[in-house]
Amino acid sequence: MAALLKPGWIKPSSILFACEIPANQESFAFALAQAVEYGAKLILFHAYDMLVVSASEISSVVSYDGAAIAQAEIEHLEPLAQRVRDAGVECETVVRLGLPADQILTFLREREIDRIVMGTHSLGPIGRLLVGSAAEAVLRNARTPVFIVGPEVGDASYCNFSVRTILCGISLYKTSAMLAGFAAELAAEHNARLVLQHVIRPQERAELLAGRTIDQIEDELVSLIPAELQSRIAVEPIVAPGDPTEELLYQSRAQQADLIVLGAQGATTFAAMTRHGVTYKVLAHAHCPVMTLPQMVPAASGAKVEKAHLAEVFLAGVF
Repeated sequence: MAALLKPGWIKPSSILFACEIPANQESFAFALAQAVEYGAKLILFHAYDMLVVSASEISSVVSYDGAAIAQAEIEHLEPLAQRVRDAGVECETVVRLGLPADQILTFLREREIDRIVMGTHSLGPIGRLLVGSAAEAVLRNARTPVFIVGPEVGDASYCNFSVRTILCGISLYKTSAMLAGFAAELAAEHNARLVLQHVIRPQERAELLAGRTIDQIEDELVSLIPAELQSRIAVEPIVAPGDPTEELLYQSRAQQADLIVLGAQGATTFAAMTRHGVTYKVLAHAHCPVMTLPQMVPAASGAKVEKAHLAEVFLAGVF
């Protein structure tokens, strides 16, 4: 299954930054830091779904000049592009008319992109439990890892994308081996410590532990890491009862995680709207960025998805 992980997903040569106007400065800082770290090309991608209307000075007729609008959007992005070039990074600016998510996904089909960097917004009265519609659609449909900077993540302008600890939310599905391998490859690339976390819901603890101990489950988590990587990185398994979201967020702080890795299989519109998706709750409240593995990867691995006990349906994107 490891063969399905593209080398560029671990060490990207091309990074797409989904850019708004004005830009999310925190997510831009992370995108630029990664481009500098890897020597990757940084693509500033902006899509707009409303035409800018200009009124003629000599008539009341409203006119639409598509070329002028696109040029104006490019000019708005030029200060960011200059910062990229000043950092010694190759930069390309792409502006397209259309819904942002649609245009991003179309661009991904046209070009070989190794990583997407996006920011999310601090949301309104129902609480920060949802991500923006564009980020949500890209998260569910992109065939590329998505690096998301949530509203609780601090300013990264001072850092050089230093990753010392990676926290990976994992289940006991066979398909989780792909996610564990991805997180382990990232840890090896950054010489970082890898924490594998599996959460047991309290009402399911008796059933799950009926025939094995927590130590045995922790050994199972470590066994998901390819043997050649186990000798190269420090791996710490954590199995604990509790609410998956609360435990994952707690450990991210307790372990001082610089990056959380999750699967995107359960990142659905329904989960976002009903507030039941662990992925979305973590994105909303995490104090560090979250990277998701594409939904299509586990399915492409050929691993049989068995009907799981309820106790196994928490992390690794199975939310």
